[in-house]
Amino acid sequence: MSEENVEADISCCASCGSAEVDNIKLTECNDCDLVRYCSVACQRDHIPQHLRDCKVRAAELRDERLFKQPESSHLGDCPICCLPLSLDTKKSMMQACCNKVICNGCHHANDLRIDEGKLQHKCSFCREPTPSTEEDCEKYQRKRIEANDPVAVRQWGREQYDKGEYIRAFEYYTKAAEMGDVDAHYQLAVLYHHGRGVEKDEKKELHHMEEAAIGGHPNARYSLGYIEGNNGKAERAKKHWNIAATQGNDLSIGMLMNIFKGGLVSKDELTAALRAHHAAVDATKSSQREAAEEYMRSSEVS
Repeated sequence: MSEENVEADISCCASCGSAEVDNIKLTECNDCDLVRYCSVACQRDHIPQHLRDCKVRAAELRDERLFKQPESSHLGDCPICCLPLSLDTKKSMMQACCNKVICNGCHHANDLRIDEGKLQHKCSFCREPTPSTEEDCEKYQRKRIEANDPVAVRQWGREQYDKGEYIRAFEYYTKAAEMGDVDAHYQLAVLYHHGRGVEKDEKKELHHMEEAAIGGHPNARYSLGYIEGNNGKAERAKKHWNIAATQGNDLSIGMLMNIFKGGLVSKDELTAALRAHHAAVDATKSSQREAAEEYMRSSEVS
């Protein structure tokens, strides 16, 4: 389709030719940005002519979203020190009271402040008293679920999954994903892959894996690369692993090193990926976080 035809389709109804004047409002096609329509009837009538171009353009738009480098991982930043959270989940913890994920550095600094001042133990972020029993933790969690906190909903889904209650896990993951939780999309992809709580469905697995990757989930991105590689689409696989490596994902940088040996990645490409990977990892470091790690190591020894 030429640029002139595209301009014409956008400025008037692609079916009847009506221009957007007076009370006539044109609505863009649901799946692409090539055409607009003045009514549902016109859109329905034009489907046979538009369907092929629509599918091609919709796929292009999807890939534009899919292969765009996320600004950060799905974990985001620590809400206290504002540094990126490490992809190693052992280096951060979720607060039971407010469901905020805090880096170990900020948590350790809060513990030191409390111990030195002989203060009551409170959350590093919301300053609510730290729950001391499982009953208190569940009370906070249910409160967050009732408030439609997507993180709490997803976490509750995870608890159901760990109990083997896959159908209930699917329900909570679905609700969390609908509210925008990225990791919930990844967990749904896992359920569809294994057929736990749902029928196995490769299309739905791929959809949720892609949504998670678009949201900045490095493991989802790595998995997509693996899927594309198995399907013989080496260039798409390489793109996925490069994006995930830039986020600091170790598995993806490892895959890039492997395919470099096979000649699928150039030396310059691998060097750039390694530098980006190191930069992403370094961005998660701080003296406060290193102090927390040293404290944990000394505690394990003693």
